[in-house]
Amino acid sequence: MTTMTAELTHATVATPYGPLLVVASPDGLVRVAFEHEQVELPDGAREGDLEAARQLEEYFAGQRTEFDVELDWGATSGFRRRALEAMAAIPYGRTLTYTELAAAAGNPAAVRAAGSACATNPWPVIVPCHRVLRTDGTLGGYLGGLDMKRGLLALEGAAA
Repeated sequence: MTTMTAELTHATVATPYGPLLVVASPDGLVRVAFEHEQVELPDGAREGDLEAARQLEEYFAGQRTEFDVELDWGATSGFRRRALEAMAAIPYGRTLTYTELAAAAGNPAAVRAAGSACATNPWPVIVPCHRVLRTDGTLGGYLGGLDMKRGLLALEGAAA
């Protein structure tokens, strides 16, 4: 994280798959975490209203197809950042394969690195790693669980 912990604000969003923890700094969204990750907030982080939380609620209610929140890119660089940027550009209801994601991030041979970028995505759902599938079209993995990945793709009308 690029800012002092006292500047962090957090909120919890109820979803059909369990709560999501949303954490933001003055520079933007720092983290979206699944309940099973058991993220501990640093001392001084305060609870508050977050635009990202509101937009996630709208998404899960079927009222939002795009997110418009600032992301705090401070902890990302290189290929991982390019892969996250390429993920963020995958349109609602569409999917890419890990191979296509690697190519979109500028290195078609970096398929494993593209998968790693998905697995370590600090902003799941908002940066839609759930829209990335194996080259054979099967789901692959998802930190939120395969039921959630299937559900998100179904919500968006995407074939998997």
